[in-house]
Amino acid sequence: MVNVTVSIPEELYNKMKKYSEVKWSEVVRKALVEYIGRLEVSERGVLSSDELSVMLKAAELDVGSISLDKAIKYYDEARRLEWKRSSTIRVSS
Repeated sequence: MVNVTVSIPEELYNKMKKYSEVKWSEVVRKALVEYIGRLEVSERGVLSSDELSVMLKAAELDVGSISLDKAIKYYDEARRLEWKRSSTIRVSS
């Protein structure tokens, strides 16, 4: 496994110290996996039913309570916002 150093503001670090029981490296690792997954979905422009199901479960939404029209509207809006967000990402080295 590779180690990565992340710089964070001191204020955030002080807040993190309050929750010493949290494995912060695991939180960051999961966030990176999720973020990369969203970038890959936006590159493909298509979200599989499995990916959509996982996202809805993560958001704790009852899929059965959402109409198809509303689901399509949410999906289109999520794709638009994700595309907008991912197009503003800047990677520094």
